[in-house]
Amino acid sequence: MPGQCGGRHVTEQLRKSKRRSPSRLIELDAWIDTTLWRLSQAAGRAGESLAILSRRFRPRGYKRWTVELLCEGLTLGLVGFVLLLLLAQPAMKMTENGLPMQTDYSVLFLDRHGNEIGRRGILRSEAIPIDEMPDPFVKAVLATEDRRFFEHWGIDLFGLARAMGENARAGGVVQGGSTLTQQLAKNIFLSNERSFDRKINEAFLALWLESHLSKRDILAMYLDRAYMGGGTHGAVAAAEFYFNKDIRDVSLAEAAMLAGLFKAPTNYAPHINLPAARARANEVLTNMVQAGFMTEGQVIAARRHPAVAVDRSEYASPDYFLDFAFEEVQRIAASLPTRTFTARTTIDVGLQQLAEDSVQYHLRQFGKTYDVEEGAMVVLDNEGGVRALVGGKDYGVSQFNRATKALRQPGSSFKAYVYAAAAQAGMKPGDTVSDSPITIGGWSPQNYARSFNGRVTLANAFARSLNIPAVRLSQQVGMKAVTELTKAMGVESPLRGDKTMALGTSEVTVMDQATGYAVFPAGGMDAHRHAVLQLTDSEGNVLWDASRDLGPRRRILSEEAAKSMNEMLVGVVENGTARKAAVSMTRAGGKTGTTQSYRDGWFVGFTGNFTAAVWFGNDSFRPTNKLTGGSLPAMTWHRFMEAAHQGIELLPIPFIADPLPARSDKVAQTGEDGAAPPARPATLNSNAQKVLRDIADLLASTPPVAPEQEVASAPAPDDIPRTTQ
Repeated sequence: MPGQCGGRHVTEQLRKSKRRSPSRLIELDAWIDTTLWRLSQAAGRAGESLAILSRRFRPRGYKRWTVELLCEGLTLGLVGFVLLLLLAQPAMKMTENGLPMQTDYSVLFLDRHGNEIGRRGILRSEAIPIDEMPDPFVKAVLATEDRRFFEHWGIDLFGLARAMGENARAGGVVQGGSTLTQQLAKNIFLSNERSFDRKINEAFLALWLESHLSKRDILAMYLDRAYMGGGTHGAVAAAEFYFNKDIRDVSLAEAAMLAGLFKAPTNYAPHINLPAARARANEVLTNMVQAGFMTEGQVIAARRHPAVAVDRSEYASPDYFLDFAFEEVQRIAASLPTRTFTARTTIDVGLQQLAEDSVQYHLRQFGKTYDVEEGAMVVLDNEGGVRALVGGKDYGVSQFNRATKALRQPGSSFKAYVYAAAAQAGMKPGDTVSDSPITIGGWSPQNYARSFNGRVTLANAFARSLNIPAVRLSQQVGMKAVTELTKAMGVESPLRGDKTMALGTSEVTVMDQATGYAVFPAGGMDAHRHAVLQLTDSEGNVLWDASRDLGPRRRILSEEAAKSMNEMLVGVVENGTARKAAVSMTRAGGKTGTTQSYRDGWFVGFTGNFTAAVWFGNDSFRPTNKLTGGSLPAMTWHRFMEAAHQGIELLPIPFIADPLPARSDKVAQTGEDGAAPPARPATLNSNAQKVLRDIADLLASTPPVAPEQEVASAPAPDDIPRTTQ
């Protein structure tokens, strides 16, 4: 049949195709193997040929060592280039937007009573062209700060070697190796914090400045921006402040004294130490002669007749506070039409003097004992006003504000936020928590004493600053809740929110701590921190007022939570780790903090009147000699508060029934450090000061009365009116 024949044909074709398929696959496999073998053989022959060819160029003898050294040099150079590129990343980020713009604001600052305390903005904006700077002044600066300024590219290796040699011969630091460009880079982009990272960034930024600016521009910017003491920035403002002169009119002796200020403005400021300023000016004149800029005959007159500065011995500018307040003014003024203001601030000059004295006194007395070099302090009143701010021991040496800029681990002082979150969740001081071993993700925290106490109350654990209960509480309420509450209480520094944050491993500032703790004496309301009370224009019109524009306070902690926290914080001072902070006339609450390896010591506390945060440590993060928060910080806080509460109405801490401390008045007499606390300086407003000055002028202008005239003019006994009975 035709159909059957067709079917057999198709079946036969399928059978043949099945027999051919394996053979085709075998052929393909063989072709691939052959091709790969041929390619490998060809590559081997090419490699052999290349090796034979390269032997003709292989150096021998001394040439071989030369090539080897060059190859190693190229390798190390490539590695070094990559390393430098990595190290330069921070500097690149700082310069991605070019040079930071100078502000055009001009602000006159007044204290809370209306007395002038300083200026900002205008002291930086009155620059004059470098061509109009007096030649002796420019030569004095270059001879003292950077003699090879026009020869190097931002980093002077020869100058660095010379400085190292001079320092080695002198047995101490007598010369610096930083160029003028490096100093400008530090003034513009960096802080004075002493660290290896800062020096690396300073070097890269100096190279960037040299590649983007001319030498004349660099010199002009340096002379315009450097701090020169007395709250002045730049040579123009310094000449006006110290000599009441335009910079163009200064003499050689005055130019030498100004040039000597760049090294240490506070030490050589003529209104503070005129003999030291004149000695420094004499060194500058010697530098000018040694550099070949002038002859000894040209400077002899300036040596014999040194400069006389204007008497400003009573001038004391709270520069760290002014820097902070100036930043606040700029934030407020961003939406205002004018750029010239008078700012009445919250600072109390008397309390500022007390805070500075307290920090500096304890650094002088105990700095070497504890191996600590720096301290900072912030004081807020119960309305959130910044009454005092100490950003370091000496603004002239370092303008870096450690109270507002330095990020340091708070240690156990951070536990207040953990316990506040627990109190906000409904826990009470009498509730218990387990103080037993705990491990979280491989991390096993330990108490300071390396011991465990079983079940303890929250109040007891907080007063003794036990670590494990704080970690357990943070896990119970959740680190997210702790982080959110900490931010709501006013801590502005970034918080990591990890499991170790409960023990204070996330860095904060001193201002953060003062702001956060101010919530407790406010009864749970936000701190409402501010440094400016009022801004007015040049005509006296009020442009901004804190009472009107700052907004209402809002509740952060419930009243029950605030009550629980205040009870526990008062317990820390009276029965816990902060007993050295207790004051004699009123009750106080607070918390100590000590970080790992004793790098930082904290005490943050409050009364019904003030909240203050105190920090001590080293800029280099070098460990101290077992400094704890209950020692130097608590003693400094105590010294300040004892004086600050003299002669004022004592306000109670909210929810604390008994306003009197449960300790003896001996603390007020001697203090925990063995020294009597200072008296609170009296302050007068500007009107009262004017009245007293007018009375003094009137008394000075009245001629004295002779004794004979006094007797003659006195009424006789019979002339005295008698009263009738």
